[in-house]
Amino acid sequence: MLPGRNLLALTSLAWVTMFAPAHAETIQVVVDKLVFSPAEINARVGDTIEWVNKDVIAHTATVKGEWDVMILPKKNATLVIKKAGSVEYYCRFHPNMKGRITAH
Repeated sequence: MLPGRNLLALTSLAWVTMFAPAHAETIQVVVDKLVFSPAEINARVGDTIEWVNKDVIAHTATVKGEWDVMILPKKNATLVIKKAGSVEYYCRFHPNMKGRITAH
């Protein structure tokens, strides 16, 4: 390969690496015995939060005026983070259940 082509290939690779979007992750929050665990999570915009309900009763993950995710008994529910910021959420049925998501 010619030296100029090597430089072009390396430059192209560096450009793709710098500007390619990061892969979104799925972050699990387990709901067990009326507790969100972990209660505080850090995420990125585009990540998916997956609540795994191990209880035999329904819960919600609710932010008033923003979103309300129903988490049925022994089921999973998801939400994709759409914007950066920090929110506190709670269960509408059990207001003592609380969690926090900080998205970057």
